Amino acid sequence: MLGVNFRNAISRAMTRLLRYTLLGLLIVIGLTGVMVYSLTWRPEAREVLPVSCSTGAPTLVPGQALKVMTWNVQYLAGKRYVFWNDLADGTDENPTPQDMAFSLDEVARVIRDEQPDVVLLQELDDGAKASDYQHQLKLLQERLADLYPCSTSAFDWKAEFVPDPHIFGSVGRQLATLSRYQIDHAQRLQLPVASANLISRQFQPKNALLVAYLPLSDGSQLALLNTHLERATQPDETLLAQVSAVAKALDKLESRGTPWLIGGDFNLLPLGQYQRLPAEQRSPYSADSALHVLWDKYPMIPNNNEASGIDRARWLTHYPNDPNLSGPDRTVDYLFYSPRIKRVEATVRQDDTLRISDHLPVIARFLLPATP
Repeated sequence: MLGVNFRNAISRAMTRLLRYTLLGLLIVIGLTGVMVYSLTWRPEAREVLPVSCSTGAPTLVPGQALKVMTWNVQYLAGKRYVFWNDLADGTDENPTPQDMAFSLDEVARVIRDEQPDVVLLQELDDGAKASDYQHQLKLLQERLADLYPCSTSAFDWKAEFVPDPHIFGSVGRQLATLSRYQIDHAQRLQLPVASANLISRQFQPKNALLVAYLPLSDGSQLALLNTHLERATQPDETLLAQVSAVAKALDKLESRGTPWLIGGDFNLLPLGQYQRLPAEQRSPYSADSALHVLWDKYPMIPNNNEASGIDRARWLTHYPNDPNLSGPDRTVDYLFYSPRIKRVEATVRQDDTLRISDHLPVIARFLLPATP
């Protein structure tokens, strides 16, 4: 009898211990969930954005010329680093304030020299530990206020704290559109995100479309889209899903008769460049570029003939932070536009931009559709 009672007592103790363990585990899981929820950002599928615009800014006129620049400015980090996310053996985690100040001045210099009517910028930091919590869009606007009275921006990566040892702090990265002309309204459209477990997904970038609508004097409008697609480490379905979502947004504008332009860092190669890259540089890409979803429908700058033809070196836009490379070796930044819009001229500014960012600015002039 004593043995039975002892066994029963042990059983009850083990049951209580199991209950307390499970309760403790549930509390830990709950607290972890609350912490992750409070530290991360969950954007809506569609979000109306604030627009900063001077009432004195001019309005676009049908049939006029429009000069557009798209540029990934690499959070003003410059080219003196091999960051931890550039290569497997990359060690640098953040640029110095001096390098960011140099890049800021250089970005402003190039924009002021080109004086595009619209500037589409990617990778501007705001509140990120790696860039000393700078509000880089504000810093740039202070240098360009006389040229661009209108602007709007949207985050595509944001978290109060990322536990990755290389970051171990806040992130905040934006798309920004600067305009010489009136912006009526703007919105952020969420793109599909890379697959991951529920926790790690919260800390990942949330790639998006920044859409700004510019009114024309005849009552119509021009849609300007700005984007930065997933930076894949190996081919998967994410970029195809994102490009398909972009195409769907463009198709909707086209079906409404709204002329549009989109620029950004698409992180995808044009036709023919995959085979030209050394084997060790091909891993993030696929021989069948998902970008065909767009170029099959809409005109692209640079187009495939330019980007892979005899003068292809003129159209290279990406100079990775890899010490084995001596210059740009691929094209991943583009402008696409509605067939209603006419291309006049285009270029990639390479001669004095190689030390500013790991991307080069793509610049083009267009003619907007005239009033019917």
